[in-house]
Parts: sequence; C-alpha cells; structure tokens
Amino acid sequence: MDKETRVLDEVTIRFAGDSGDGMQLTGGQFTNTSAVMGNDLSTLPDYPAEIRAPKDTTYGVSGFQIHFGATEINTPGDHCDVLVAMNAASLKVNLRSLADGGIIIVNTDGFGAKNLKLAGYAQSPLSDGSLSKYQLFQVDITKLTNLTLADMNLPQKIVDKTKNFFALGMMYWMFNRVPENTLQWIQDKFKKDPELIEANTRVMKAGWNYAETTDVFAVKYEVKPAPLTPGRYRNISGNQATALGMVAAAEKAKLPLFLGSYPITPASDILHELSNFKNFGIKTFQAEDEIAGITSAIGASFGGALALTTTSGPGVALKTEAIGLAIMTELPLVIVNVQRGGPSTGLPTKTEQADLLQAVYGRNGEAPLPVVAASTPSDCFNAVFEASRIALKYMTPVMVLTDGYIANGSEPWLIPEVDKLPDISVKFRKDPNNYLPYLRNEKTLSREWAIPGTPGLEHRIGGLEKQDKTGNINYEPENHDLMIRLRAEKVERIANDIPLAKVEGNEKGDLLVVGWGGTYGTLKTAVERKRKEGKSVSHLHLKHLNPFPKNLGEVLYNFDKILVPEINMGQLIKILREKYLIPAIGLNKIQGLPFRSMEIELKIDEVLGGKK
Repeated sequence: MDKETRVLDEVTIRFAGDSGDGMQLTGGQFTNTSAVMGNDLSTLPDYPAEIRAPKDTTYGVSGFQIHFGATEINTPGDHCDVLVAMNAASLKVNLRSLADGGIIIVNTDGFGAKNLKLAGYAQSPLSDGSLSKYQLFQVDITKLTNLTLADMNLPQKIVDKTKNFFALGMMYWMFNRVPENTLQWIQDKFKKDPELIEANTRVMKAGWNYAETTDVFAVKYEVKPAPLTPGRYRNISGNQATALGMVAAAEKAKLPLFLGSYPITPASDILHELSNFKNFGIKTFQAEDEIAGITSAIGASFGGALALTTTSGPGVALKTEAIGLAIMTELPLVIVNVQRGGPSTGLPTKTEQADLLQAVYGRNGEAPLPVVAASTPSDCFNAVFEASRIALKYMTPVMVLTDGYIANGSEPWLIPEVDKLPDISVKFRKDPNNYLPYLRNEKTLSREWAIPGTPGLEHRIGGLEKQDKTGNINYEPENHDLMIRLRAEKVERIANDIPLAKVEGNEKGDLLVVGWGGTYGTLKTAVERKRKEGKSVSHLHLKHLNPFPKNLGEVLYNFDKILVPEINMGQLIKILREKYLIPAIGLNKIQGLPFRSMEIELKIDEVLGGKK
C-alpha cells in the first residue's frame, strides 16, 4: 500500500537493549549515515557501568541516543521521539526519556516471562495498557532474523548478534536513510568472513523490507540536510578529536609525539586512536600504572618530544605528585582528563565535570598550572592543540578537561585546513655560551628547552626546589619564595596570550549564563530559546579556566545576575565568587547525565522572576 511521508525538522532516536545487543554499533551506524546525508547531529552513548552485568537486567542496559535535523543541533535531545527497545529491561530504563505520543518499537521476543521478571515487571507493559499514550509497534525481531538466516545454518550465537541490523534496517526505512554507507561498512568489517557479510547484509535488508511491505508501519519520515558551512566534514567523537588534535599539534610543532598512558574509562580510546598513527612517528606507551604513564611522558618531554598523558579523575589523583614534578622542572606536558562520575572509581561510564577544583588546585604546595576545557566533541581538537601551544611556549604542564559525554558523543566536524593551523614550532637551546637552565624569557617567564646530550648544556632536573637561574638544588627561604612567585606569575601571564571572553547575545543585561566544558550545547540552546521569548539573557562559555581571560571580571559586572550551571556541586562558581566577589547563582546536577535544555530554561525563568 502507499505510505505517507512526513517531513520533520529534527528528531531524536534512542536505541536500547542488553549490553550484548549491539546498540552502540547500531547507533553509530545510524549516526554516520545521517552525517553522510548532511544532517547536523549530536549523540549520547549510554554505557552500562558493569562490564558483565546479568543479561536482561536493568544494570546491563546499553543505550545510544541521536538527535539529528535539518537545523542547527547542539544537544542530543531532552527527550526521544522514538525508542527502539530490544528487551523489557531496556524499555523500563528508557521509557522516562520518551516524549508523550512518541514511537516505541519493541522486540517482542525480549518480553517473555523471564525477561519481565528480571526487568522487575509484574506483568507485561505491552498488554497492560501502561503504554497507551505512546505509539507502540510490536515486532518479533528475533524470530524474523532467524527466518532470514534459516538456510545459512549459522550458530545461534552468530544469528543473535545480527538482530540489531534488523532494527537498523527498519529505522533506515522509517527515516528515509540510504543504507549504502552501512553496507560498505559491513563489507570492510567482515572482509575475512564472507558468511558474516552475507548474514548482516541480509538481516539489514530484511528489516528494511519488513517496514516497507508490512501494514505495521504506515508512515515514514524525511529529515532534510542542514545548512552547514560549506567544507569537508566527517563525523567525529571527542576522543577521536583529541587524538587528531595532538597529531596536528605535533606536526605543527615539528616534534615527535609521545603518549604515556594507562587504560581507564572513558579515556582509553585516545590511546587506541593514537596507536594507529605510527606512520607519523607517534609513540604510544601503555604503562603498568598511572604513575609510570605520566613519568614516562615527563621523560619524553625532557628528551625533546611533545609529551602527552591521558586519564580520568582517579588517574589524575595518582598522577598528582608527578604533575608537581613537571611544574618544578618546567617541562611542557599535556595532561588530558576525561572526567567521569566520582569520587574514587565512582561511575566509570557516566559523565561529570567535578574535577575542576582538582585541576586548578589539586596538588601539594603552590603548584599552579594552566587549565583548558573542551566544550563539544569536535572542540576537543581545538582544546588539545591550544594546550600544546601553551605548554610549548610557556614551558609548563597544561591540563585539558573533557568529559565522558563529549568524549563518547559525536557531531559533524568541519575538517580544518592544515595550512591554516598556527605554527607552534619551538627553538631548542643550542649555544652553550652563558647558558643557565633557569634563565627566563622576559615576556613569558619561560625557561629555555635544552635537549640532553647537547654539548655544554648539561643541567639537573628533579623535584627539589631549584635555585633561580642555575637550577641547582636550593633550600634558601628567599629563593623558594622567588621561585614560587615566578612559576605563578608565568601562568598568570598566559592571560595576555589567550582570547578575551566573548558573550553570545547582548553584552549587558539582566542575566548571564556562564558555563564551561560539555554543557555548551545545552546552555546555548536554552539561552537562544529564552532570547526568542524576549528575555534579557546572554551566554558565556569559558575555554580557559586558569588563567581566566583578562576581561572576565568586566564582562560579569555588566549583568545584574549570574547563573552558573555545572554537573557538580558548584566548582566554577566557587572560583568566580572568590576572584570576582559576585553573588552568582548555581544550578547543579550530579546524576551521571548531561543537563537537558529544559532544566536550564526553567532555572532562567526562576532567576528572572518567572514561574518556578
């Protein structure tokens, strides 16, 4: 029969199932296809915290949300319009995210008596009327997958692993996606196993054909391409952008790149990504622990490399003494902290931005270092490139803060032209005449970088206090006071070398929403909506968190009220209150999830005197 096609400006889909159901792969393929088709998009992968959670329990549910559209997309969506649930547990966990009137597509095989019991259902939600306010489509995906592959005589485990492609095929039909991109991916992924190519291809096409020919689905949807800036794009996650940003920085610095790291969720993908770039001379070292990871990077920096170490909050805690060593020796080092829920091992797979105070203050002694924060997945490229520039120019370690949300999330990235990236190359000290290791550049207060083995430039490094200029060990009170102040002043002078704070919206008004890190898209969306309502509200997002931009105080004082939303108990707000003496208002969420734009909008209304 003829089926109706409706045009939508934007839509949010969430794929959800057991951790073995391939939901991350399914969501990733839908994302890549949507990017190829020219949609703007934002994604939110949601991993289970337990590696081997019991099957069909709520603890083992894995989800992937994608918000895509024909307009500018800045968030993964407050609510999903479509929920694909492969079992009862995934429906129970994710139903609260579905908008009223939204579409639910369930795999009925995942709603048997055992599935329902493990998910905590007393009776089936498919028949008890509890889903009456949604559009419910029941499809026995498991049975249809088995029928599709019946003649191939494959092991049942292999057949079960293909059913996610049946769901993907249905969604490709429903949203008028071209399947060629995924078909090519299947060819490349399983090129050594023709049976798997045949099985996955068959099942995805079967899902498409089922949606096309059955009476179950009467409507399909079309989301046209977004008016993006012309150029060459690719879909990119935050961790991928971090890796590529460091590759670009090393090339523009004309230095070898060394990564010393210990695997930790959600930062491990940076190590995996960089290990693929050996053709650029990049060395990746998977150390036996966090301390070995950072100290190997410090050694590489001493030897003249652009050095990097990657971790998450618990790893930063273990690296703390070595970070102090890099500060004392005044060697360039980029430290990437992909934040996750804490304290201790906390919520390994959930997002948080609660390491800001750790980044700015979390070391023994007076040990300041620059802090830069990425705001979106693609901005991770810019953040680590900027951190590399600062580290090399000012001879200091620099910490980059990303988080689990933007590290695992993805968006279209306008690939920059390499020739337009700034030159950040360095000049090593070669001349032995009048050399002293702690002589400083008058403008930046950075010391010169001398490579071990250069004749006449022998010098000591280590964690004991250095004598001014000579670098010899020194315990004199006056010298310690001088060196402490010099290192602090060096970091403060970086404020002369970073962009001024720039407000999105009016430069004066009733309310300024100030954010940092991965809250950018949500804050931008909420503020833009309120401005369209005529509210006097603007948005400022900080990239440089230590030191702050030189004009930050002036910007803050131009507004009657300051609102600081953070995925923590209030860390940036503490620093702003202390430094600028402003009565800022906090909005704090610590649930392992990003803000929804509606949460920000409601708080803006409250602060401005509207309905609570």
